[in-house]
Amino acid sequence: MSLRHLVSRKTINNLSSTNGKSPSMYPYIYRNFTTITAPISSRFHFPNSDGSFKPLQNPNCLKPISSFSTHIHSADGTKLSHLGGYPKLNSEEFEEEEEEEEEDGTMNEFLSRFVWIMRGKLYEVYTDCDKETIEAMLLVVVGKVVSEMEKGGLEQMLGAAVAAPSQDFSEDLWRTVWEVSNMVLDDMRKEKMKEKMKGFLQSEEVKEMCRFAGEVGIRGDMLRELRFKWAREKMEESEFYESLECMREEARAQDEGEKSEGKQAETMGDEAVMAEEKPKVVSLPKRRGKIRYKIYGLDLSDPKWAEVADKIHERGELIWPEEPKPISGKCKLVTESILSLNKEEDPSPVLAEWVELLQPGRIDWITLLDRLKEQNNSVYFKVAELVLCEESFQTNIRDYSKLIDAHAKENHLEDAERILKKMNENGIVPDILTATVLVHMYSKAGNIERAKEAFESLRSQGFQPDMKVYNSMIMAYVNAGQPKLGESLMREMEARDMKPTQEIYMALLRSFAQRGDVGGAGRIANTMQFAGFQPSLESCTLLVEAYGQSGDPDLARSNFDYMIKVGHRPDDRCTASMIAAYERKNLLDKALNLLLQLEKDGFQPGVATYTVLVDWLGKLQLVNEAEQLLDKIVELGEAPPFKVHISLCDMYSRAGVEKKSLQALGALEAKTEQLGPDDFERIINGLLAGGFMEDAKRIHGLMEARGFAASEPLKVALMASQAFSRRRPTMR
Repeated sequence: MSLRHLVSRKTINNLSSTNGKSPSMYPYIYRNFTTITAPISSRFHFPNSDGSFKPLQNPNCLKPISSFSTHIHSADGTKLSHLGGYPKLNSEEFEEEEEEEEEDGTMNEFLSRFVWIMRGKLYEVYTDCDKETIEAMLLVVVGKVVSEMEKGGLEQMLGAAVAAPSQDFSEDLWRTVWEVSNMVLDDMRKEKMKEKMKGFLQSEEVKEMCRFAGEVGIRGDMLRELRFKWAREKMEESEFYESLECMREEARAQDEGEKSEGKQAETMGDEAVMAEEKPKVVSLPKRRGKIRYKIYGLDLSDPKWAEVADKIHERGELIWPEEPKPISGKCKLVTESILSLNKEEDPSPVLAEWVELLQPGRIDWITLLDRLKEQNNSVYFKVAELVLCEESFQTNIRDYSKLIDAHAKENHLEDAERILKKMNENGIVPDILTATVLVHMYSKAGNIERAKEAFESLRSQGFQPDMKVYNSMIMAYVNAGQPKLGESLMREMEARDMKPTQEIYMALLRSFAQRGDVGGAGRIANTMQFAGFQPSLESCTLLVEAYGQSGDPDLARSNFDYMIKVGHRPDDRCTASMIAAYERKNLLDKALNLLLQLEKDGFQPGVATYTVLVDWLGKLQLVNEAEQLLDKIVELGEAPPFKVHISLCDMYSRAGVEKKSLQALGALEAKTEQLGPDDFERIINGLLAGGFMEDAKRIHGLMEARGFAASEPLKVALMASQAFSRRRPTMR
C-alpha cells in the first residue's frame, strides 16, 4: 500500500545531499541517542557520533526534532512546511521537476513503503520512546539506506543470503533493514502484478466472456473465479509473447556481437557469465549520482489511517485472489502420498493427516484438487466427493455442479446421481447451471424421462435454453424414437431466431425415415432447404428410404431421379434403398431395369445392393440365383452381413435344405443379441414352414428370453403345428 495514496499533503525531506554523511542536524540526533534509556528490547543499536555502538539510554533526552512531521530541514537549511512552504518554480523548472518525479517514481514508492514498515518495527522494539525520538531514529535509518543506494550497495545487500553488518549499524539493525527492504520489493512486485491483472480484467475479451457467462446463468463466486482465470490466461499469453520478443532481441544482439571484433565479443561473453553467476533477486533500477526521493506523511499516527488501510486490504482480497499456503516438510510428503494413491485405496486417512498439518483454506483445497485432476484422475473423484463435507472447503452449489459435470463427462451416471442426491439432502436446490449439466448428462445416457425433468426445471426457473441444451434434448428425443417431440423443439428454436445445425436436421430426418414417416421426413427436408442447406446425397437417400418404408416406390423413384438431376451419383446404399422399395411391392422387373440402367452409367453394385437382392430372391425361393449373388458378395472380399444369414435361414428352411439351414441357424444363434422381434418371427415362420418344429420351439424360447412377445399369427402357427403334429426331422 503506497503512503502517497493515503495522505493528501506532502512532507518532503531531501536527503540527496548527505552522500552517506550526516547532514547538519545529524550530530544533534547522534548526541542525544547516547542519553536515551535502554529500551525493553536491546535488539537495535544506533551509532554514537564517534561511530561506536551503545544501547540507547536516558528517557529524559531532549527532543531532537520538534514537530517532525510538520517541519523537516534540508541539508542546506531550507525550511519546508506542509502548509505551502514550497519554493516557487517557473514553467521550465516545473516541467523538469515533473520529469524527475516520474523517473524517481519507483524509488519514491520503495522508500515510502520502507518508512511505513520500519516505523512499525521501531515502535515495537522501543516501546518507551516518544514519537519524536522514533522518527529521528527513522530518519537516520532512511538516510543510511539512501546512501547505500547512491553507492550501489543496496543491490549487493539484498542479494546476500545473510545481511552483513555495516560500519554504522549493528548486525541486528542491519538484518532488519535487509529483511524490510526485501519485503518491500516483494510487495511492490505483487502490486505491479495486481495492476497488470486489473488491466486484463477490464479487457474487452474478458468482459465479453463474462457477459456470455452471465447470460447462461453463472453468477457470484463462480463468475468471479472464471473472470480471474480468463484474465490470468490473457496475462500469461501476453507475457509469453513478450518473452518471445525479448528472446528475439537477445538473439539479434547476439548476432551483432558475433560480427564484431573478437576482443569485444570476448568482453561481452565475460559480462554474460558474470550476469549468470549473479543471484537473481528483486532489485530496484540502477541509478547514477544522487537519489532524490520523497517521503509522504511521516505523521500517520491518526487512527483513521489504520481504518483506511483495513478497508484497502479488504478490497484487495476481493480484487486479487488469495494465494495457497506454501507446502513443505512433512506436509509436502503427505501431499505426494495423496497424489500417488491407487484407485482402490481409501484416501480418507491420509487426507485427514493433510488437513491436520496444513489447516487448509478453500484455495488450498482447490489447488490440491487441480493437481489431482491433472495427475491422478481416478483418485480425484474420491477426494472431491470427500471434500464436499469439509467445513474449511466452504462448499457451494458450484462445487456440486462441477463434480456432477465431471462424472457426466466420464459417463459415471450412478456417481453423478449420488452427488445429486447429497446435494438435495443438504438442502441445496439445483440451479440453472446444474439443471443444464443434468440435461446433457441424461440426454447422453438415453434417460429421456430424467432429461425432460431437468429441461422443464430450466424453464420453470425462467431460463431460456441455449443452442447446446436444445441440441442435447433433441438428440435425446431422436435416440428415444420420438422425432416428433424433437421437431417441436426445433420449431421452438426457429421461433427464437436460433438456427438449428445441419446435424440436428439430419438426425431428425434419419429418425423419420427409419420409421417410414413420409410426412415428417418431407417437413424436415423442406425446412432444411428454407434454412439454406442444399439437398445432399445423404438427405436424398433418407427420403428414398422413407418412401420405401411407407410402401410408395413411385415417390421413392421420383426422389431418386431428383437426386441424379441435382448432380449426385447414387451410391451402393442409396441404390439398395431403391431396390428395397421395389421389393416391398414385388416389382422385380422395375428393379432389374434400374440396375441395368445404372450399370450402363458405370455403377457397380456393392454389398448393400446384393444383400437386398439375396433377401428378395430368397423369399421367391430362387435358391440358385440367390447363391450366385452370395458368391458375388464373397468376391468383393467381405463377409456376408448378418442380415444375409436371416434370409438364408428362411430360404433354406422353406426349401428343406437341412445342412445349409443348419449352418445359417448356427450363425444366428451365436448372435441372438442382434436379432429383433421381426427377425425372430421370420426365422420361426421359416422353420415351421419347413417342418422343423423342435427348432422353431427352441428359437421361440430364445425370443421370449430376450423379452419379445410373439405376434398373434405366430402364436396361431405354433399352436397349429402342435395340433396337427407335423413331424419333420430336426436339425439337432
